[in-house]
Amino acid sequence: MNHTKLPLIIITGVSGAGKTTALRVFEDMGFFTVDGLPLPMIVRLTELFGLENPRNYRGLALGVDIRQKDYLNEWDGIRQRLIDQEMRPQIIFLESNDEVLIKRYATTRRPHPLESQELGLTQAIKSEKELLKSLKKEADIVIDTSYFSIHDLRRTIQSHFSYLVDKKTGLRIHLISFGYKYGIPKEADVVLDLRFLPNPYFVKDLKPLSGKERLIQEYILGFEQGRIFLKKLLDFLEFILPLYAEEGRFRLTIAFGCTGGYHRSVAIAELVYHELKGKNYTVQLEHRHLSLMSITYTDV
Repeated sequence: MNHTKLPLIIITGVSGAGKTTALRVFEDMGFFTVDGLPLPMIVRLTELFGLENPRNYRGLALGVDIRQKDYLNEWDGIRQRLIDQEMRPQIIFLESNDEVLIKRYATTRRPHPLESQELGLTQAIKSEKELLKSLKKEADIVIDTSYFSIHDLRRTIQSHFSYLVDKKTGLRIHLISFGYKYGIPKEADVVLDLRFLPNPYFVKDLKPLSGKERLIQEYILGFEQGRIFLKKLLDFLEFILPLYAEEGRFRLTIAFGCTGGYHRSVAIAELVYHELKGKNYTVQLEHRHLSLMSITYTDV
């Protein structure tokens, strides 16, 4: 009987080829990830997730390598136990050429797992590749990361498992309203200055209200420049957000600023938030300086 419907991904390959980076990609895709899990525990872990998936993970991605004792001897038995449970793990094998691996180890200054007084780095790399030949042959996906950047590896993995990730829900959008008088959010990827919009501050009855109030939003959209700006902004986001997702990005922070971060920036951030939410994007909203507003500030 199948204990779990979750995909099970085994990430392995030569040391230094990018296993840790690959695991982070799967973690960003919503997988439960573990590196260095003893092989006998893989079966137990799949059984536990078959009974309960506490955070609704998309799957399991496990990193295993030659550092584990009896790795090669135990793998065949573990794989057969999974098959007996009607599970077939997908194996991703990462490799790289010797010259690149040597440079990577030189950069990180970490020893190769097979390196010893008797075996230098070059010999250790060659020995490991020889030991892993049989495992490489049975891999579902072999990726040569020799000339890959981190982003290249991310895109390659995503292309193989695109069916598991909705591009809209996969891209996490963080919207921030802020006041220029307090400083621009340092984490912002895109900053929009909204100080050109009509200012409710100068309307006596609206001045005490924040941009979260419908009256403030209606006031801004009551002006042609407010309506046109919002429409063009939403059209722009509709065009650019899928491109960010296609590029492999998982997080995009957009900041909306006015002088105090109380009226215009809050109102536009609220309107954009609800539009994106309605289109099934994964979006968060933060009003960073809303609580700092003083009725005496000059919002111009």
